Amino acid sequence: MSSIKTDDLVFKALADGRRREILDLLSEGGKTTGEICAAFPTLDRCTVMMHLRILERAGLLFTRREGRYCWNYLDCVPIQRIFERWINKYASPDADFLSKLKAQSEKFTQTKNKPSDSRINNKTARKND
Repeated sequence: MSSIKTDDLVFKALADGRRREILDLLSEGGKTTGEICAAFPTLDRCTVMMHLRILERAGLLFTRREGRYCWNYLDCVPIQRIFERWINKYASPDADFLSKLKAQSEKFTQTKNKPSDSRINNKTARKND
């Protein structure tokens, strides 16, 4: 499978909040499928299994069968690969500078659009006359 196709699967898997919650749960250590299901009482077992299959297909988790139990483990390598390929490239000092510039611009725009105290006091004074 090509790197681009693999990245697409990872992005699609991470797009769902419940799947990200499952990965957060697995970051604490391996869990059985039953333990994962118990952590999501509003979801039925079939839905949890569907999410686990999507995560496994994206390479974000791997499983190990032990008797009747299926243990699920986080595999963070695809996330690291995404970070190195997409995020790290844009997290340079230039991006940091642009982020700060944007925040200052937004702050300036907010203060410029907010009526000044003197205009408010003048309007209040006119109403009282």
